[in-house]
Amino acid sequence: MDLQQPTASTSSITSQISPTSSSSNETKRPVVILSRRETFSASHRLHAPQLSEEANRELYGKCNNPNGHGHNYTIEVLLKGQVDAVTGMVMNLVELKQIMHKAILDPLDHKNLDKDVEWFRDRVSTTENLAIYCWQRLTDLLSPPGLLHEVRVHETENNVVIYRGE
Repeated sequence: MDLQQPTASTSSITSQISPTSSSSNETKRPVVILSRRETFSASHRLHAPQLSEEANRELYGKCNNPNGHGHNYTIEVLLKGQVDAVTGMVMNLVELKQIMHKAILDPLDHKNLDKDVEWFRDRVSTTENLAIYCWQRLTDLLSPPGLLHEVRVHETENNVVIYRGE
C-alpha cells in the first residue's frame, strides 16, 4: 500500500464513524481553521461593457489596456471545522489539493479570464469577482456544507481580496 495516498477520503471515513463509538466529548472536539495556498497565472482586462471607452479608461486606468495584462495570483482556501476524533484532521490536505486543482487551477491557470472562462463573459474580471468564482466552484466540490470558511485571492503582494460567501 502506498503510504503517500490515502485509501479513503476523510469525509467518507468520518461518515463511517458512529456517534456511539466516540467519547462523550465528541461534541466538544476542537475547531480549527485549515489553510492551503496555490498559485496560478492568468490574464484579463478590466472593462465594463456598460461603460463608455472613456469611462473604462478613467475607472480602470492601465488595467483597461485593450490587450489585457496578467498576474501571478495566489489563492488561499481556508476551511473551518472540528478535528475528527479518529483521523485528527478537518480534511485530508491531499484531497483539498485535488479539489483546488479541479475547481480553480485547471479552469484558470494560463488562461485569459475574459475569453477562456465562461463565468467572466458577463462579469468584469476583478479580483473581487475572481474570489466569488473560486468560492462558488469550491462549494460545489467540498463537503460537508459549511466547511469552506474563506477564500483569499492575492492579485499582487499588496492587493488581496477576501470572500466568505456573504
